[in-house]
Amino acid sequence: MIPWTQIDSASIPGGGGELRLKQRGTEFSIMLGSNELMNSRLSGSEEALATLAFAEIEATRKPHMLIGGLGMGFTLRAALAVLPKDATVTVAELVPAVIAWARGPMAEVFKGCLDDPRVTIHEGDVAALIKASRDTFDAILLDVDNGPDGLTRESNDQLYSFSGLQYSKAALRKGGMLAVWSSGPDPRFTRRLKDSGYTVREVNTRANGKRGGARHVIWLAGNGTMKKL
Repeated sequence: MIPWTQIDSASIPGGGGELRLKQRGTEFSIMLGSNELMNSRLSGSEEALATLAFAEIEATRKPHMLIGGLGMGFTLRAALAVLPKDATVTVAELVPAVIAWARGPMAEVFKGCLDDPRVTIHEGDVAALIKASRDTFDAILLDVDNGPDGLTRESNDQLYSFSGLQYSKAALRKGGMLAVWSSGPDPRFTRRLKDSGYTVREVNTRANGKRGGARHVIWLAGNGTMKKL
């Protein structure tokens, strides 16, 4: 078996630890300590985050989608595959090195999606961007951690708190959609979404789509009536 090789590392701003980019043949992995945050072979649930959210806003003219967390680009590529040509996609990524990895060693994984004219990269904290926005986005997709219980940064918790959920609601346009990826269920977060006034649907998905893999959860939270509910 080909051994893993570490090809780069980067500190997470705010004292969140160190990310390590590893490669084994054509396979890539991003690690935080002993935790694998993402793997280039497992993309199903990240892709579902985009397609499920888009299904709720597909009738929207000139939709603007915010993706929190670039990762390995699976959510972005899935979004670009379904969004219309007049859409705008803002990707907020906190760690500059992740953007550099996308254009460098993992360029083949990203397949040029960062060069799509619909895409704008915001280098910074997605929570701060959401807080500063009003009636801006038709969909906000959050995949910045392992779920509502922050793993990489304690400050990620603010995204999923009552106040963070209110900021997201204010940043969404009428009929907008907040979609949140998680490595597992969190009944308290489901309740928090509902108590914050969202219409909520919880979707179970698999790490590798129809081919199986670990079970993940996606919350679809609308600030209006959800057509798929």
